[in-house]
Amino acid sequence: MDDRPIGFFDSGLGGLTCIPYLLKALPQERIVYFGDTARTPYGSKAPSTIRTFAAEVTDFLAETQDVKMIAIACNTVSAIALEELRHRRPGIPILGIISPASHTVAKTCESNNRIGITGTKATIASEAYPKKILSYNPELDVYQQACPAFVPLIEEGIIQNPIMDLTIKYYFDRFINDNNIDTLVLGCTHYPLIRGNIEKLYPALRIVDPSEEMLRSVKDALDHYGLGAPAQTPEHIFYASDLSENFVNMIKLIFSGTGYPITFKIFDLEDYLTQRG
Repeated sequence: MDDRPIGFFDSGLGGLTCIPYLLKALPQERIVYFGDTARTPYGSKAPSTIRTFAAEVTDFLAETQDVKMIAIACNTVSAIALEELRHRRPGIPILGIISPASHTVAKTCESNNRIGITGTKATIASEAYPKKILSYNPELDVYQQACPAFVPLIEEGIIQNPIMDLTIKYYFDRFINDNNIDTLVLGCTHYPLIRGNIEKLYPALRIVDPSEEMLRSVKDALDHYGLGAPAQTPEHIFYASDLSENFVNMIKLIFSGTGYPITFKIFDLEDYLTQRG
């Protein structure tokens, strides 16, 4: 048994979409979440910058929070920096979000399915999803569409709004129709927050949410390394590099009615990095 927390991180509030699945399945586990809201979005930045930011947040979780595992609740970081982070912190299991979703797609789709991947510019440019899906099932047809405007709109809370629906149609109408897409992978943890919009506009689509699929790899890793927590009512801590109103509102929405004690903290990442030298 190990009652240390599981560390989650994302470039902003999108990674929070992973948390409800974990709370439901593993209510005894303690969570420390870091949203790098001051530097979001990551997906439009250069790979070298993404790697630097990811390493800094990983060091914070490992050095100051004593996490027993790190779950990268960010498709961009999983696509660009996962292996580098594992080499950086070999003593801590570090999980990405792309492999579990890709495995589900490969296992549940057939050769007549046409799969669409939607994500940030960096995730799409890495081709991480097509490579991983085709490594499991080379008979599938996989297509990609970058949607760089989604994350800024979601971070600003522009979700149940005609602007969001028009933006979705701008990216998806031709992509879905020209490629006859029937299965859509939400390849950014922000995108489940607009899943309802997508389903309303394209009701025939099957949606795959990697935030939900990631739970399997977390549970497997806890079992494999013997890191499961004892029965407890844990307190969860949510850090942000800029504690925006939208970030706080999203956490309150997710935890509404759960009864779990939660703490919000703003963390000056730049000050931490300066002190480390």
